[in-house]
Amino acid sequence: MTNASSIIGLAERAIELLKRMIETPSLSGSEEQTASLIASFLSDHKVPSHRVKNNVYAVSKYFDAQLPTLLLNSHHDTVSPNKNYTNDPYEALVRDGKLYGLGSNDAGGPLVSLLAVFLFFHETKLPFNIIFAASAEEEVSGKNGIELLLQHLPKVDMVIVGEPTQMKMAIAEKGLLVVDAVAKGKAGHAARDEGESAIQKFVDDFNWLKEYSFEKVSSMLGPVHTAITVVETNNKQHNVVPDECNFVIDVRVNELYTLEEVMEILQHGMKSELKARSLRLKPSYISKDHPLVSAGYSAGMESFGSPTMSDMALMNFPAVKCGPGNSARSHTADEFIFVKEIEEGIMKYVEWIHRFQKVLNQPS
Repeated sequence: MTNASSIIGLAERAIELLKRMIETPSLSGSEEQTASLIASFLSDHKVPSHRVKNNVYAVSKYFDAQLPTLLLNSHHDTVSPNKNYTNDPYEALVRDGKLYGLGSNDAGGPLVSLLAVFLFFHETKLPFNIIFAASAEEEVSGKNGIELLLQHLPKVDMVIVGEPTQMKMAIAEKGLLVVDAVAKGKAGHAARDEGESAIQKFVDDFNWLKEYSFEKVSSMLGPVHTAITVVETNNKQHNVVPDECNFVIDVRVNELYTLEEVMEILQHGMKSELKARSLRLKPSYISKDHPLVSAGYSAGMESFGSPTMSDMALMNFPAVKCGPGNSARSHTADEFIFVKEIEEGIMKYVEWIHRFQKVLNQPS
């Protein structure tokens, strides 16, 4: 078969796999069945695979530990169906060129596209290795997903993370810092002006956070963004001044700060007690001059900075987020991806990797 006909055939099989995945529930933490589907698909194509809990991976046929390794990764778990679905979320329905179903866009389409690309290059000797990995628990940033899987993979030098980006390269991504805060006061009777209101102390911190501007602004991701998203007191009586007010701060961190630096700034400026839920979900950035990015540009691809988070946050090597589909459709009712987006996405991925091969083969 010619390259074009080979890609078309792989695309057809990838779309059939995606239909089966849609019809197989795979909520985060319960992805056993879709993991088995992916492993069976690889086996049907005579490719050995390995499984770590609900994560599945395979390595290219001519893997050489002396060569750099490119990881092709996407996740096969989904969120719960949006309550406003009009279709059956677990029915793979094709209508007007759209493939409907839960996880079709986020991130089934990118995943099966990367899997097709891996199969396309599996038996090709390249100046780099390719590993395909279908990971679990991305939608909840679980510790049994890519974070666990990376401990079992050979050394990875760079990654393409499959997410719906309209085949644009996200070369920077904001990290996430979730802070649980407690403003403390002193209880008293509201009628006698007693006590110290924890709500007033919360308001003081709210105003400080609203007025504070982080100094470093990223050209790709803009400023650090903060939002107070939950507020509650431990008091249910109208006549008692509350001695405690709990609130949650959602912080989206650009690549110019570490999560620890942002936490220190918040603790210095606010009077409430602050505790970070996690310091795992770090911002990500890859240079525009990195060979993988350069190859994408030469293939006519655009780059951007992403405000939304992915498993890139858990990777300590150069990463690009890119895939067919549109993130605006993620987690929506009647989620869909255009069939043509998958076909064109596979074509673009293949061209990108061919260009990357040429970049690496150029004399330094």
